Amino acid sequence: MEPPTFKKGGFYKLLPFLSLVLLICLVGVYFGNLLFGNNSLSVLMGLKDKESQMSTEVNRLMHENANLQKELFELKGLEPQ
Repeated sequence: MEPPTFKKGGFYKLLPFLSLVLLICLVGVYFGNLLFGNNSLSVLMGLKDKESQMSTEVNRLMHENANLQKELFELKGLEPQ
């Protein structure tokens, strides 16, 4: 009884194609995560907007604090430095 003969190159002809499909899937998952994941572009843009709003709020509060401090000194009868 002879051992079964295998067709030469059957799986190995498909290997480059399967590798390409796997690579495309991995790149797709990577870019999908980049665009829609926790570290995505939309999250980055939202954080930049929030940073801008907070910076504006900090400046407003600093000016309000300075005005209130000036008013406090005037009420105490002291000169602001």
